[in-house]
Amino acid sequence: MTMNTIYLAGGCFWGLQKFFDQFEGVIRTEVGYANGPDRAPTYQEVCADSGHAETVLVEYDETKMPLKKLLDYYFMVIDPVSVNRQGHDEGIQYRTGIYYASEDQLPAIREIFEREEQKAGQKLAVAVEPLKNFFSAEEYHQKYLEKNPGGYCHIPARFYRLEE
Repeated sequence: MTMNTIYLAGGCFWGLQKFFDQFEGVIRTEVGYANGPDRAPTYQEVCADSGHAETVLVEYDETKMPLKKLLDYYFMVIDPVSVNRQGHDEGIQYRTGIYYASEDQLPAIREIFEREEQKAGQKLAVAVEPLKNFFSAEEYHQKYLEKNPGGYCHIPARFYRLEE
């Protein structure tokens, strides 16, 4: 097993976490707040534009879920040209971003990013930058859509059953 970690911001973190939890090779996910000021925010502060992005930490086994495949899935459920918005969610905390934990991840990230930019025919609004910080979200946000199946998310429910 080759364990790696990537941090993905793609709008509301509830749905993004549920989406990635379905895949074999994804070892663990955790929702939190990333790449904002160096102080752990509350959810209320994030909603009041603290500067953090709702982000999902994804630990994955590179031998079962290569980073390129993981990023293909990521781009499947985001609007990569939308600025600070996904679905009905709007604000800086809903920005999109790929925050890498290791420079070794950059070649795969760049390859998928460039392909997606060509597909879109315009510049993407997805930030690609090193992880500056990550603060775990409050416990009630972890696996939120498992605990609250009727909860809202911009990701359509059909995407939560891709591996069936």
